[in-house]
Parts: sequence; C-alpha cells; structure tokens
Amino acid sequence: MLSVVIPVYNEAESLEALHRELTEVAATQDYQIEVVFVDDGSRDGSWQTISQLAAKDSRVRGIRFRRNFGKAAALTAGFAVVRGDTVMTMDADLQDDPHEIPRFLATMKNNLDVVSGWKEVRHDPWHKVMPSRVFNALVSGLTGVQLHDHNCGMKCYRREVLGEVRIYGELHRFVPVLAAARGYRVGEITIAHRARQHGQSKYGFARFVKGFIDLLTVRFCTTYGQRPQHALGTIGLSFFGLGAVLSFLSSAGRWADILMILGGQLFALAFLAAIVIAQRAPDQKEYAISEQTPEQRPEQTREEGTATAPSAERM
Repeated sequence: MLSVVIPVYNEAESLEALHRELTEVAATQDYQIEVVFVDDGSRDGSWQTISQLAAKDSRVRGIRFRRNFGKAAALTAGFAVVRGDTVMTMDADLQDDPHEIPRFLATMKNNLDVVSGWKEVRHDPWHKVMPSRVFNALVSGLTGVQLHDHNCGMKCYRREVLGEVRIYGELHRFVPVLAAARGYRVGEITIAHRARQHGQSKYGFARFVKGFIDLLTVRFCTTYGQRPQHALGTIGLSFFGLGAVLSFLSSAGRWADILMILGGQLFALAFLAAIVIAQRAPDQKEYAISEQTPEQRPEQTREEGTATAPSAERM
C-alpha cells in the first residue's frame, strides 16, 4: 500500500482537485492507496471538504486538529496512522503534481530509503526563491546531505524511516537530514512545480530566520544529540582553561574570572544535558486531535468516476 500524507491549512478550494488527481494516478498505475488529510486548524471549510471526500471514498482518511499546530505536527499525526509500506508527503495547494509519484517510487527501487523532490524550475516570486536557494546551500554544507531543495514538501519514505525520526517545531524540512544521520540512504529527483491556483502562500521571511535556527539545532542534534556533554563540556573546559591561564600570567583578574565562571557553567550544563538524555521520559504528543473521519471498509463506498479500492486480498 502507498500512503499519501497531506497537511492542510486553509486549502478548501484545492482539495477536491487534488483528490481527483490522486485517484487518477492510482487507477492508471494500479496502486493500492490511502490518502490521509491532516487539517491543521483550518478556518475556511477545509474539514468539511475532507469529511465529504472521506464519505465518498473509503481510501480517504481525515484528522482534524483543535488549532493550528504547524506542519511538523500535522505530518507526525499523519505518520502515526499510515498503513502503507511506502509514504509520500505533499502539499495541499496543487503546486505538487501527483503525476510525479510513479517517478518517486521508481527511484526508491535504487536502494534508497528517502527520495526528496527538487523544484528546479519554481513558479514563486524571486524574493522567496533566492533566500530558499541560500538556505538550501547552507543546509547541504553544514549537514553533508547534498540536496538542492530541502524545503520541498514532496518526499517519499520507506515507512521504517518515519518510525525512527522524530520531528517537531519546524524540523519537517530536515527529515532527510535526520534520516541520513541514522544511516538511511537519501536521494533526489527533479519534479515539476506548478503555479499556485488558489489561496495564498503560508510562508514569509520569518520562515527563513526560524529555518536557520532549526538548522543549527539539527546540526547539534545529529552530531552530539546523544552526547551533548562532549560539545558543551569541551567548550566549557576551553573557557575555564583560558581563564586559568590568563589569571596566572596577567593581572587582568576580572576577565579571567569571567571566563572561568562561564567555563564552569557550561561544564555543569553539559552534565545536566547528559542526565536529561539518559533519563528523558516518553515524548508527549505536540498536537491535539478534535475529530477524525470514521474508517470504512472499501466495499462500503464507491466514488463515481474513479477506481474502487482494491480488495483486502491485495494488501
């Protein structure tokens, strides 16, 4: 089974067309498919459209958040319920083309665990394209995962990858980096990028500021996530040692004392971080679900003009 997880935030006008394209691809390629729409606190009737699609097509499932928790939370909620061995993610604004899905699946057969899309030709304003290219270059340089478009929402994963990678905050764009840090194989393909037909972009300049901060977080976590004391402790000992040398060689006691105090604090923080890592409790969900569409057996519904869901024997 192929699972498609789609975060939704105020995209009511696009959902029926997106669903129609997905069912066309499934019928043409003879895929067994499920589509999981996660409504991230929409206020425009997106949930009503999702509910209607789920009522007509048993392959559609819907999850609705109580409020807007962000794309990472929406993806996490979708990943928690998928049943397919392969999972696609894509945006709900129709800029990602569902007809690219067969190319993702074909590329996965090249012994890859993650395939990320690259919107080589983008139909976005220049003031979004240029900062994005700079950001992608920074991510590739600092993490060693060479992708042209880390921000692309259209990606394909083997399901086991998603069971090991935890995303929160704004870390959804770094899933390939986090997967590579655990030894999974990551690849990339160029994909078509379509102009937005409805609504407005949800991203502004603030996204790039947050993205840079998240990049530093990912860099630290993938390098020292299980041994933060090595990084913080080394810096702390360096400051402490420099302060001790200055105190011994000169009369600049105040600066020497400041360095020694700072070094001692960082060293103590390193051990506290190590204790937290060792004793951390199971993670609490970072979202709250208000309702879900009821699950239905394939024979309960049939959508006119689309292929019916495959029988259970093919699962």
